[in-house]
Formats: sequence, C-alpha cells, structure tokens
Amino acid sequence: MRAPRRGSVVVIEFSDGMHEYVTTPVKRVLRLASRDVFYIETVNSRYRLEVRDRERALEDVSSG
Repeated sequence: MRAPRRGSVVVIEFSDGMHEYVTTPVKRVLRLASRDVFYIETVNSRYRLEVRDRERALEDVSSG
C-alpha cells in the first residue's frame, strides 16, 4: 500500500467485501505533515483519505 500518485486511480473497497469504487485519475495529492491524512483531487471529485492503523492496513493487504 502506498500514497496515491498523480495520474493513478484510487480503489476504494467497501467493508462488505463485495463492492469497490475506482476513481478517475488523480490530479493532486496533499498530505498533512507527519500525519497519514491525504486530500486527493481527481478529474471530477475530491476525497479525504485517513489511514488510522497503518500496521493493520498493511496486514490486511498482505493476507488478502
């Protein structure tokens, strides 16, 4: 798992495990200093992404 980059898309997986949403390409990414909070602007939307438990998130990715 890594921070979103310009030109990439973000895949948002819902907790039910059956649905996901793919954004349009990322135009801008702003990260708050020393925090895992990102503001992401895509071609037609804006998102706030907060990583609350980095270790658990990385474990979930590696076990899936």
